[in-house]
Amino acid sequence: MAKKDSGTAAAAGADALGYEQARDELIDVVRRLETGGTTLEESLALWERGEELAKVCRRWLDGARARLDASLSDPEPAPAPGPEA
Repeated sequence: MAKKDSGTAAAAGADALGYEQARDELIDVVRRLETGGTTLEESLALWERGEELAKVCRRWLDGARARLDASLSDPEPAPAPGPEA
């Protein structure tokens, strides 16, 4: 049971990361997995962390896309061209 609680705490910690922090940590996790030299247990823990970080990055990117879409769908009226009196 303690392992599940620590996993929940790790996921909550990942959610608090900014996009750049999560991306940079994800890059490091991938690099470590590609390099090898870790035990099976360490590799699995790295993989799980990478999955959490990828979800954080996806949420940030989805949020950014939603903000852009909202901004583009509701443009401010442009001022009328012409000389002012």
